[in-house]
Amino acid sequence: MEPEVSNQSLLFLIVFVLVPLTLSYYYQLGMNKDIVWSAIRGTVQLFVVGYILTFLFDLNPFIGIPLMVSIMIVIATLHARNKGKELPNVFAVILLGLITVEGSVLALWLAFDMIEFRPSEVIPMSGMIIGNSMVAMGLALERMKSEFTENSGRLMAALSLGAKPNQASHLIITKTLNAALIPNVDRLKTIGLVQLPGMMTGLILGGVEPVMAIKYQLVISLSIFSSVSLSAMFITMAMYRYFFNKNDQLLESEEELRTQSK
Repeated sequence: MEPEVSNQSLLFLIVFVLVPLTLSYYYQLGMNKDIVWSAIRGTVQLFVVGYILTFLFDLNPFIGIPLMVSIMIVIATLHARNKGKELPNVFAVILLGLITVEGSVLALWLAFDMIEFRPSEVIPMSGMIIGNSMVAMGLALERMKSEFTENSGRLMAALSLGAKPNQASHLIITKTLNAALIPNVDRLKTIGLVQLPGMMTGLILGGVEPVMAIKYQLVISLSIFSSVSLSAMFITMAMYRYFFNKNDQLLESEEELRTQSK
């Protein structure tokens, strides 16, 4: 018997929304509208996606999979771009990075028979890869901007002593990559001990044997770990150079960055 959550039971989920809403109201956090809107929007989005996936799962895999994966990549690119929209060519770089990472991971899955090329397997797993890569790119962009701002004096000193942009930026690149990778390293250290991961939990609830669920979870967990690493490295190495002009001078303000992007 497959587990099922009734529509009546879903109504009681409002309790989980009332908790943060009450805290926001009591401590005057000013997040009441955001909490309500996020809950409503998330619910609607999930149901819409559910109906879309039901439609896509019935399509030919060579139509449904590329269509949905392309939509996910474009949406992820638009979201991650907001973290560094003042940087030149950021949309194209993120788009290329996500396509490369997703394509590489999917090719390995199929080459080693980890999954089958059907929408019910490729789309959910690809969504996790794309989503985590998007977050990694966004974090890397934010951290990199922060590091360049905080270390502008040190960078200019290094440049004045004859250092090239890649040499002057080495420490910033290292810190940016560390910041992007540490959460995933910590998550892998405690996987299965602190919490049962989402995919594994879902498969077990769906009636899959725990050992088989673990195998699938390992596939997605290690794939995410690799994709996050590649995404952070790709965006960092591709974008750090835009913090310098053609004369290898540091651009200190967002206006200068925007000017360079035109």
